[in-house]
Amino acid sequence: SHTPFQQNPNHTIISRNLLLPSFFHGLISYLRNLSINPNRTIANHFLRTFSSEALINEQEPSNRVIEAKQRVMTPNSRRTGVIAVKCGMTALWDKWGARVPITVLWFDENIVSQVKTPEKEGITALQIGCGHKKEKHLTKPEVGHFRAQGVPLKRKLREFPVTEDALLPLGTQISVRHFVPGQYIDVTGITKGKGFQGVMKRHNFKGGPASHGASLSHRVPGSTGQRDAPGKVFKGKKMPGRMGGKQRTVKNVWVYKIDPARNLMWVRGQVPGNEGNFVFIKDAWYKKPDISTLPFPTYFSTEDEDVSSLEPLVADLGDTDPFMAAD
Repeated sequence: SHTPFQQNPNHTIISRNLLLPSFFHGLISYLRNLSINPNRTIANHFLRTFSSEALINEQEPSNRVIEAKQRVMTPNSRRTGVIAVKCGMTALWDKWGARVPITVLWFDENIVSQVKTPEKEGITALQIGCGHKKEKHLTKPEVGHFRAQGVPLKRKLREFPVTEDALLPLGTQISVRHFVPGQYIDVTGITKGKGFQGVMKRHNFKGGPASHGASLSHRVPGSTGQRDAPGKVFKGKKMPGRMGGKQRTVKNVWVYKIDPARNLMWVRGQVPGNEGNFVFIKDAWYKKPDISTLPFPTYFSTEDEDVSSLEPLVADLGDTDPFMAAD
């Protein structure tokens, strides 16, 4: 043991080890700030200690101004996505008489609730808010986030990575005219939860014989392994278990019609989730739309435009009757 006035040699080693992480942290912060602002003088930095506090104070404020105006879209541009509410399914008949299975999606007042830039967050992304929610139903951090951004309280938030030329000002409204009829989109949502299900429902197993040769084994999975070797059940074996309730993306969904007056969109086929669930829509990754037809970075309505009087827009089905094409 050491007296209070006797110095322990181990204390010097411990104190040096504690200083090393802060030194490297300051060095990394210095290099990061130097890459963002290469015009600053190096000599002024080396005269100061490598501390994170000294470097944070030197960060220059961002002067980026994002204007709400139409821009030219390039093949490398990436627009923001949108949040929609699944209203349900129905069926329509196009002008040729073909039956089209339809899912109706509602764009419930999407706005830009936060803009992330490389100067502040290190990325280019847009946070989109959808719906409405009362303050008493939100947590204090959530309310503080909306108050700090100066936007209305929203029910659902989602962040979409975008390119720098696709950034939008804070509070910009995104309507259903962000997409055009005839293009393809990717829809992400949470699938319907089915609970704990057997292998016939979960993995489409055939099942055992219904009558002869089966004794209480009509819907059982059967054998799950081999013999002493390997002496185990391989990972990934299809067995009974919880089914559904997972995030899935349906790709290349065709936009059949949009209704700007009611902010509704009709798409062909099914999308994940129950009625009333939120789904997240983006431009298709594989069947990319024609960039000359898309509003970029989004559709900006004019001041004298009466949205309530706009007619629905339907995808162009061509001039050839598919039922008479063989003739």
